[in-house]
Amino acid sequence: MDEKIKYELEFPITSSPQLLYQYISTPSGLSEWFADNVNSRGEFFTFIWDDSEEKARMSSKKTGEKVKFRWVDDDNNDGEYYFELRILVDEITKDVSLMVVDFAEEDDLQESKQLWENQVSDLKHVLGSV
Repeated sequence: MDEKIKYELEFPITSSPQLLYQYISTPSGLSEWFADNVNSRGEFFTFIWDDSEEKARMSSKKTGEKVKFRWVDDDNNDGEYYFELRILVDEITKDVSLMVVDFAEEDDLQESKQLWENQVSDLKHVLGSV
């Protein structure tokens, strides 16, 4: 497998940080925009899309600010890669943004970014932030 490249994307979101946090940190919130279905058992989250399933561990969180999910293997061992969702609030304007940190193989980089753009677009619709 090729080495994956870390990338970051920032999306302006019209929402309170508290409400946005519910959509990035809970199974019910994530299933509204990130995956078709999300189940959790303790710190382990299972993300389900169509006919595929991926498992991740919530490796860190700071209430109202960020969550980080590390992909795990079938035995729940941490993998090398993760994705992180961070809520940024501009100190002066109070504008809210969602920062996405993820990894993709070089050949898949544009496709991965496009996927995030589509998913965050769904999130904005759910939040009424369009």
